[in-house]
Order: sequence, then C-alpha cells, then structure tokens
Amino acid sequence: MRFFSNYFILFFCPLLSSQNTAQLDSLLRKGIEARIEMQYPLSLEILTNVRTVAEENQWYKQQFLALNNIGTNYYAMLDYGEALDNYLEAYTIALKHLDNNEEMIVLNNIAILYSKEGDLLKAQEYFLKAYVQAKEHNESIKIGIYAVNLGIVANQLNRLDEATNYLKEANEMLQHKPSIAIIGDIALAENKYKRGEFLVAQSLAQQILPKLDPIANIEERVLLLILLSNIAKDIDEGENSILYAQQALHAAENYENKIMAYEQLATVYEKSKLYSKALRAKDSLISLNASVNNMKNGKLFETNRVKFEIADYQRELKLNKELNQRETTTLYGLLGAAILVIFLIAWALRNMYLKNKQRKILNKRSKEIINLELQKKESDNLLLEKQLVAKETMALLEQERLRNEIENRNRKLATKALQISSRNELLKEVINSLSGQTEVTKNALLSKKVKELKMLLKGDAEWESFLTHFEEVNHGFLSTLKKNHPELTVNDIRYLSNLYMDLSSKEIASLFNITVEASRKRKERISSKIGLKDSQQLYSYISSI
Repeated sequence: MRFFSNYFILFFCPLLSSQNTAQLDSLLRKGIEARIEMQYPLSLEILTNVRTVAEENQWYKQQFLALNNIGTNYYAMLDYGEALDNYLEAYTIALKHLDNNEEMIVLNNIAILYSKEGDLLKAQEYFLKAYVQAKEHNESIKIGIYAVNLGIVANQLNRLDEATNYLKEANEMLQHKPSIAIIGDIALAENKYKRGEFLVAQSLAQQILPKLDPIANIEERVLLLILLSNIAKDIDEGENSILYAQQALHAAENYENKIMAYEQLATVYEKSKLYSKALRAKDSLISLNASVNNMKNGKLFETNRVKFEIADYQRELKLNKELNQRETTTLYGLLGAAILVIFLIAWALRNMYLKNKQRKILNKRSKEIINLELQKKESDNLLLEKQLVAKETMALLEQERLRNEIENRNRKLATKALQISSRNELLKEVINSLSGQTEVTKNALLSKKVKELKMLLKGDAEWESFLTHFEEVNHGFLSTLKKNHPELTVNDIRYLSNLYMDLSSKEIASLFNITVEASRKRKERISSKIGLKDSQQLYSYISSI
C-alpha cells in the first residue's frame, strides 16, 4: 500500500500543477481523511504535495488549508515544534491573502498549542487576537467560544475577576449553544472554587454534572468530577471526595484524564489517611506515566521517521523534476545551435551562484536572529532574577513586620500580666493585713469580704481571657506545645506561656499566687517532663518553638 501511494504521488503530481483548484481540493480532502484515520505519513505526503502545488500557483486558500492540516498532523504526533511552525506560516498567509475566518481558525489552533505546552501567557495572547477578530465582525458564537477559552486561561493564571467577566459574556453569547455554553459553566464553577466559595462551586458543579453527555463530554465530565472531589476534600467531606475521584477514574478514557484521576485519588486517600490505597494509586500513576512516556517516545520516533520520508520524497520529486529538465535541455541542445548550449550552461552557473549567495545571506540572517533571541533570553533572565530578588526582599520585610507586631503584642500581654501580678500582690497584702486583725475575724461581713478577695486570687476567668489573647498573638505556639508534649497539664502550659513572655520567677509566682520557691520547683518539674536536664534551658527551648 505504501509503495502504491508513493508511486501515485511521485509520478502523477507533476501533472497536478496543470489542473484546477477543484482537483487540488479533492487531493486535500484525501490528505485530511488520511489524518483522521491516523495514517500520518500518507497524510503528510499528500498535504505537502498540495502545499507545493498551491504555492507555485499562488492558490492561497489551498496553501493555507494544507499548512493548517500539516500542523494538525504534527500536533497529533506530539511534535509541537513542527506543528507551531506550520500554524504560524498558515497564520501569515491568512493575514496577507485571506479573510478573518481563516485567521481566527489558525489563531485558535496556535493558542491551544501554547496551552498544551504550558505557556499560558502566549495562549492568552492568541486567544485574545481571535476574540478581537470575532468582536470586530460581530460573530456572536465565535465571541462566546473564544471568551470561554480566555476565561479558562484566566482561571489557570489566577486572574479570577478577569475570568468571571469573560465567562459572563460567553454565557450571554452562547444561550442557543448549550453544548458549548456548558464548558463555560464548568469554568465558572472552577472560578468559584478558586475564590474559596466552596458551597457555591459545589452547587454549580452538581447542577452541571447531569447535563453532560456521557459520550461527547467525557473530558468535561472527568474535569468536573475532579473539581467536585477537590471541593469535598476542602470542606472535609472525605467519603464524597474519594467517591468523586473514583467516578472520575471510571469515566476517564484517555491517558491524560486517567493521570489526573489517579493523582486526585492519591491526594484524597492520603488526606483520609488511607495510606495503602494512596500508595496503590501512586503506583498506578507511575505505571501510567511510564506508558505515556513510552507512547510519546514511539510517536516521536514515528514523527522523525515521517520527516525523513517526506524529505526523501521531496528529494525524489526534485530529482525527477531535474531529470525532466535535463532531458528537455538535451533535446533542445541536439536541435539547437552550440550557442544555445553555452547559454544554458551559463544560465545554470548563474543560478548556482545566486543560490549560493542566497544561502549565505540566509545563514547570516539566521545567525543574527539566533543572537537576538539569545540576547532576549538573557535580558528576560535578568529581569526574572530582579523580580525574584524584589519578591524575596518584600517577603523578608513582611516577616520582620509580623515579628515586630508579635513582639509588640507580647509586650502588651506581659504588661497586662504584670498588672495582674501587682494586683495580686496588693490583694495578698490587704488579705494578710485584714486577717491579722481581731476586729475583722469577729465581724462576719468583713470576714466574708476577705474570703471573696481570696476567691478572686484563685479565679481563672482572667487567665482564660489572657490565654485566648496569647494564642491569637502567638498563633500555633500552644498547639505545637501540646502536640509535642501531651503530658503537660493546663497549669504547666499557663506557666510556660508566662515564661515565654520572659517574666521572672517572682512575677510568675505572684500571678499563680504561690511562693517564689514553689515557682522555681514547678519550673524544674516542667523541664523534667519536657526532657531537659537543666531548667535554665527551658526559656531557650520554648522560644525556639
């Protein structure tokens, strides 16, 4: 089969250039059909021939379609570099010679390609060009489609307000195209999720899910189920999170969707502490990635083989054409005069000279372009480094500001603690003074007031308020302390909180209504619980938490 297709193209394509565009369109359809049937080498041979003939005859529509479909062939074969080259060449032809419809088609293809490569800013740039074209020609359906694409990219770039505006516009334009509008609805649910509006996002996603066609919207169904799984995970609905992830895996058909589903399963299993299942999901993910890599390597090998065959095919075309020219030249040389032969030789030498000259010019320009690109990359890298330094500086300043704010609040808490300590000392003196007087012990009312003062010293309400404020200022200190040392009592934690603010043993003793010696012994006992040999190390230890 391969032999016959080569034979047909090699020997009959010289006749094709003398025929009309209708016959070229017929051959173009054959090339597209071969691409759809994944016969990429045959498709590329046919489309390359169509492109050559169309270029020679300046049939720009056929040249554009050939280039666009050649790019699509390479895209399917995972050779994104060749695909982009052909799309950009098709875009140039559309700009110079065709109308906006072809321009929008190839702009969308280029944007999708950049999106696959992970270059979201470039993808946004070309989607935006297509969107502006559609706006200028007031094509509502295309405006809606490109607005959906722009909304999806803006979501991925975390430009959530921008994404919302595009998606709202898309919803207005695609009211009569529910099969396309539903993709915008999914992107809107994703937008709500990224904003932290989990319940709103969950409600939207659950409304969309039954509307998806089980065959036509497989990829959208997988993405929506993964979104629902993430929402359930973030609102602590572990079982639902796992269930949605399993449904996504069941719905996935291609490798890309299966990889996303396994990644989600591994994440939700791990959060639910189902470690064995998480490991199995990760093992499946690793195996699947290996299969994808093998498949990509195979496709890249096939791409390189096809490139070689096309180059060989073009060389054969050239040789065949040159052979015909030589035979014609020989025929005319035999019939003509010797002067004609000399003229033809001079003409051939001149052509060779011009080609060599052009080749040198092209080489020189290529080197200049490469140097310019290298300079641009260097400037981009320098700019990126400056931005990173600026971000690091801002982060350090923010950390310093937060540290100063915490120290300031701790000073206020320490002051409040010292005020409580002073009050307790004063209350002790008053109680001791009153308790030593006979008149007080005999007077029932005064004795009752003295007891109330003693109860005030033992009250915990102010300590509870103090600890609440302390945790707000030193976020995470108490929880970390409890996690690392669960054997500590409530009084131990209170003691350490006051010590953390650098209060002396005397001040802490006053706050706890105990003696200084009792405060010192408590410090030693807590140090022993924590595992410190020397109680003098206690302050340094808790300061490092």
